[in-house]
Amino acid sequence: MITIQCMSSNPVIVFVPGWKNSGPGHWQSLWASRYPGSVRIQMPANDWLVPKRDIWIRAISQAILSQSRPVVIAAHSLGCIATTHLPGEVANRIHGALFVAPADPERRGVLTDFTPVPYQSLPYHSVLVASANDPYCPFRTAGAYARSWGSELVRLQNAGHINVESGHGDWPLGLALLDSIVLGHAWNGERLNELEPA
Repeated sequence: MITIQCMSSNPVIVFVPGWKNSGPGHWQSLWASRYPGSVRIQMPANDWLVPKRDIWIRAISQAILSQSRPVVIAAHSLGCIATTHLPGEVANRIHGALFVAPADPERRGVLTDFTPVPYQSLPYHSVLVASANDPYCPFRTAGAYARSWGSELVRLQNAGHINVESGHGDWPLGLALLDSIVLGHAWNGERLNELEPA
């Protein structure tokens, strides 16, 4: 996999972790070194454990608005949902987004501050990757997100929550999808059945 060189015309990658943040072996953490100048959302530890929508939206918005170049989002779990809550003036700065294993905040009480989930078209290209057996979000819910957001949907078989626990560390398929968004190319406009081991 090639490293994307940092050029003035390239978008900045903003990594948006999910609930409880992403550890050192998580694909978000591993990918950061491949994208020079990328940004990872940072918050105090308690804001990862007991997430409040206003605090998350403020942190993500500040990270995006501080960039002088277009932004590509690489979000996981609750980070996907938080990104869809961004106000229009912030969302308009986003060039594209990779949403991986979006959470279903209605299924976990600690995440209910992020309900209702926005069911409306997003003003940027996005690819949503979901697993058929994600314990935190039924695939039918992820599919409904994709339809309402206007996202291309990639379905993985038996990939769990697409994190370290499900065997997805560096995760080359995801990196290829992110590269395609950074380079301005749609994946292929179709669902992809990827028989990737959990």
